[in-house]
Amino acid sequence: MSASTSYEPAAGSGHRVSRTGRPDRVTVAVYAADPILRVGVIQQLRQRPEVDLLADVDAEGARVSLVVVDHVEDDVAALLHRLRLNSATRVGLVVGTLGTGALQRVIECGVPAVLRRAEADQDRLVHLVLAAANGEGVLPGDLLGKLLSHVGSLQRSELDPQGLSLSTLTTREADMLRLVSEGLDTAEIARKTAYSERTVKNVLHEIITRLQLRNRAHAVGYALRNGLI
Repeated sequence: MSASTSYEPAAGSGHRVSRTGRPDRVTVAVYAADPILRVGVIQQLRQRPEVDLLADVDAEGARVSLVVVDHVEDDVAALLHRLRLNSATRVGLVVGTLGTGALQRVIECGVPAVLRRAEADQDRLVHLVLAAANGEGVLPGDLLGKLLSHVGSLQRSELDPQGLSLSTLTTREADMLRLVSEGLDTAEIARKTAYSERTVKNVLHEIITRLQLRNRAHAVGYALRNGLI
């Protein structure tokens, strides 16, 4: 997926329906780079009374931001992280393919509700939306098993109101910070790790942002003080 791909929320009425004695509908903004995926999800959700699809101008106020993609790449991770910073919304992900590494990345972005696109019928989509709105975690059983089998590599984690956030580093993050501590610049780290310079920058930016640090030097100091590298 190219870096120039833009994700825009789905257009909708923005109208909220609330009746006495009945809960408000869950407001939802749909983000999808592929117009076919966007239309398919919108059509499924539009038929359900539990859901209120918001217009673009109201998207930031959606109770649930639903991201629909084929794969989790750098641009998708950046979108998930940006949405997580919005305290008004919770994030759900519908994805075509999701391996263990990508799953770990999604969890690091604070996304607790995940559904495979092949399994995303109307009922499961609504279940995902309602679960995300209530702050509940949703993962396919086999992915949950994979996550549990790799929990040792996560070292330690904590739950916050937006979902699962990590106060530790992945192996890749630790390796890159270790190279920063040795005085290597972005290009040198990219050559040593066989990642692109863009990926190196994104990984280091994610560390700094997630741990609320000031810069790379601050990140190295934090990691050393806490025994992470």
